[in-house]
Amino acid sequence: MRAELLSIGTELLLGQIVDTNSAYLAGRLANQGIDLLYMSTVGDNLARATETVRRAAERSDLVVCTGGLGPTEDDLTREAIAAALGETPAVDPVLEAALEAWFAGRGGPMPDRNRKQAWLIPSARALPNPLGTAPGWDVRRGSARIIAMPGVPREMTRMWEVEVEPTLGEGSVLRSRTLKLLGIGESSVEEALDELVRSTAPTVATYAKNDGVHVRITDKGADAPSVMRRIERMDRTIRERIGQHVWGADDDTLGSVVGRALTDRGWRLAIAEAVTGGEIARALTETEGSAAWLAGAVVLPGADDRSLETWATQLGADVICIAPSGAAETSLLVRTPERDARRLTVRYRSASEGRRRATLAALDLIRRALVEP
Repeated sequence: MRAELLSIGTELLLGQIVDTNSAYLAGRLANQGIDLLYMSTVGDNLARATETVRRAAERSDLVVCTGGLGPTEDDLTREAIAAALGETPAVDPVLEAALEAWFAGRGGPMPDRNRKQAWLIPSARALPNPLGTAPGWDVRRGSARIIAMPGVPREMTRMWEVEVEPTLGEGSVLRSRTLKLLGIGESSVEEALDELVRSTAPTVATYAKNDGVHVRITDKGADAPSVMRRIERMDRTIRERIGQHVWGADDDTLGSVVGRALTDRGWRLAIAEAVTGGEIARALTETEGSAAWLAGAVVLPGADDRSLETWATQLGADVICIAPSGAAETSLLVRTPERDARRLTVRYRSASEGRRRATLAALDLIRRALVEP
């Protein structure tokens, strides 16, 4: 399926509003394994909006429009879709009654200008919008499908997730798995995977994220067991090549992985940080159930490894992690009851980069110390 996003509104072209809707929808389409080929923005001009919709419907299977569904004269998305398809909009009595009831429930009559929000064309069905007055449109015409949703992010998000996204895989099953990696860059991941990133069943895609590199495996088919078998085979193949860098999958966080490993061993962890300024502790305390396995943490700006280790030891935990200060590098340490202390040197060019890189490296070093032989 080839998809296209169309954002409608002059305020976007003027830079008065940041188009967060397109970023959100691009991610959701990617998660569905749908190829997003184009993203366009057009102002509140009927001729240009109509031409943009017409061009999109001719070259894409799915066109997703956001914005321009309000009641005012410059809200032109309905008019543009109708003109592009050569259809005439008319007030739908059911939508009109629902709008009148919405305004009556708020103590007033419906302004006449809101009546256009009850329009439909023959090829469209309405998408409910319980968070606002603008129903969406789901238009089917030949092989093309046009979705029109409000520009208000919370209204758009609810409409997409509840009314639209569940219908994208009609007649098929789509499944996805995301492997999460550290200690290797995105280009190196793609090089290691080589021909796998050109696979079409399942597809394999790499993404640089805040917690490392993600490798998403996505497949679609007639039944879930067959789809999952193909994903499992691809998962095994990827791990054979770069499994030493895989720290988790799907909803895993570094904190949750560390927490499970500590729980399995019945150990508690203590943290003493300088260069990371409390970021390691924050990542762990935000993990559900951390009170059971996190003995405590101290933040000592400017402290060296010896003083940090003394503080961590005094917290009385089985496992300690220290992150000493350093202008251009820091030497992290993790000590467990069963193994020699593990050290890792992290180099960086700025304080902010140092905090981020050292935090991720420290969490992964803890994980490795707990799960690796």
